[in-house]
Amino acid sequence: MKQQKTASVPALSKKTKQPKECFLIQPKETKEDATKTRKRRKKKITDILAKSEPKPGTPEDLQKLMKDYYSSNRSVIELEELNLPDSCFLKANDLTHSLSSYLKEICPKWVKLQKSHTEKKSVLMLILCSSAIRALELMRSMTAFKGDSKVMKLFAKHIKVQEQVKLLEKRAVHLGVGTPGRIKELVRQGGLDLNPLKFLVFDWNWRDQKLRRMMDIPEIRKEVFELLEMGVLSLCKSESLKLGLF
Repeated sequence: MKQQKTASVPALSKKTKQPKECFLIQPKETKEDATKTRKRRKKKITDILAKSEPKPGTPEDLQKLMKDYYSSNRSVIELEELNLPDSCFLKANDLTHSLSSYLKEICPKWVKLQKSHTEKKSVLMLILCSSAIRALELMRSMTAFKGDSKVMKLFAKHIKVQEQVKLLEKRAVHLGVGTPGRIKELVRQGGLDLNPLKFLVFDWNWRDQKLRRMMDIPEIRKEVFELLEMGVLSLCKSESLKLGLF
């Protein structure tokens, strides 16, 4: 019996040593998996957009976004009614223009047009962008185009809606630059009449620090389409209003 006990001791000691060898491989696998995950995330967020060549926006891009946005709650017939005729689109920016040169190209008779505009609570041209800061940048870059036109900031930052309504009631304004959310609110409150509007320009190709265009931002995209339904689409179809993608 003594011999059997002494023989079983080394067998048990070998079994207790075996599990220790199984845990040495796992930390290496975890590090490799974490590195692969980090690489995948970087590629999705920044690498693809940063390395891709910028492509100018086209009328087809806007039409497709509209269909995608409304496809969940509109019938096939209603979606077809959203199609805008090619004649309502101006030539899109091919990424070679400054804002002033683009506006001069799409509206060569601007000086004559703005002199004949005397209606209050309205503008001849609206430029839609994603933020107040971007609106200020655009206003500074259109100096060569605007001449003595009256330009108004139409965004929410530091400016109340009622203040903007009073300014629009006081005098004729030729150019409005702002965000779709605030412009939509001005229309809703009756402070801005869209009927005299002749040009609606989207700040389409510019990208922010996160490489997003204005229509890539869900809340901006929603507000743009809500604004379009407040009379813009019908004005386009009647060919009294033209759309431009800068």
